[in-house]
Amino acid sequence: MASEELARKLQSRLAATAEAEPLPDEPERSPVRDRPQEPDRSPVRSRPQEPEAACGDSCSELSAKLTRRLDINDGTAAPRATRVFNPYTEFKEFSRKQIKDMEAMFKRYDTGRDGFIDLMELKLMMEKLGAPQTHLGLKNMIKEVDEDFDGKLSFREFLLIFRRAAAGELQEESGLMALARLSEINVSTEGVMGAKDFFEAKVQALSQGSKFEAEIREEKEEKKRQEVEKKQRQAAFKQLQSTFCS
Repeated sequence: MASEELARKLQSRLAATAEAEPLPDEPERSPVRDRPQEPDRSPVRSRPQEPEAACGDSCSELSAKLTRRLDINDGTAAPRATRVFNPYTEFKEFSRKQIKDMEAMFKRYDTGRDGFIDLMELKLMMEKLGAPQTHLGLKNMIKEVDEDFDGKLSFREFLLIFRRAAAGELQEESGLMALARLSEINVSTEGVMGAKDFFEAKVQALSQGSKFEAEIREEKEEKKRQEVEKKQRQAAFKQLQSTFCS
């Protein structure tokens, strides 16, 4: 009896010890079950298709202009820096005097003194020239030469009007043609004064080549002549002064 009781006690103690120790081969289980990852349902923005290589540079340039026009309409376009250019080297078909006359006309109607002619200033210009335009007509005039899509005319874009008119690229009934014809640009250096003769003289100037270097030399020679005359007048005055003093 005593041996059976001792055996039961030893068996119960071994069972208690076995329950207290974890099984070595059993992996730990996380109390929280992993949830399946939900798919991303955020809206996917479609990217604009890039122009094909076959389009070439012209398609890329057109795409860039259209994209900037959309950005301007949305109010997200970054302002561009003002382009600095030399009108005497870029517009070689015009003489220096003609460019100066065009610049004087541009500044006369640039009442805001910001270096641009906006819609209202163009409206005033066309009224002064005797060819008033509608609001839509004024917008179309600017749009036809507005290379940077800022809705106003820079001096370079103003010169483009006369270049395109001389090349016959403007319609006869367009507002830009009326502006070019009624501008009264003084072209007396080429022996003509009327608008019709002005455009004929431009065609001749294109065939004769640039007169830029010759005009620069003439201006320098004129300044030299003026300096010589000034020195002669000073010498004559000093001689006359010495005569009265003696």
